Amino acid sequence: MTSSTPDERHDESVVRTRRAPKYGVFVALGAAAGLLAAVILSTVFDGTAEASQYTEIEYSTSQVFGFIVLWCVPAGIAVAMVVALILDRTVGRKVHEHRAVREVTEEPDEA
Repeated sequence: MTSSTPDERHDESVVRTRRAPKYGVFVALGAAAGLLAAVILSTVFDGTAEASQYTEIEYSTSQVFGFIVLWCVPAGIAVAMVVALILDRTVGRKVHEHRAVREVTEEPDEA
């Protein structure tokens, strides 16, 4: 019984990489910033002291907070995505070249 060595090949090539922002992180940060803005806006501006002039209904503080969240969270996400795109255009322009080695190992067929 003889031991045979596998046939090995080495392929070298140059690969180009660049940094890109993680968009999911920016979406989460934008949503959190929008939620924080909604908390601040709903506590600073007390619009629940009297009934609405359009619906003649008096809204609670939690209802006002919910209405403000509907505007602030998407706005926060939009602003964060614009920041991510700007960072992608400025920081992502730098392309780095690396040498990559690909090794292919094939086991010989045993008879």
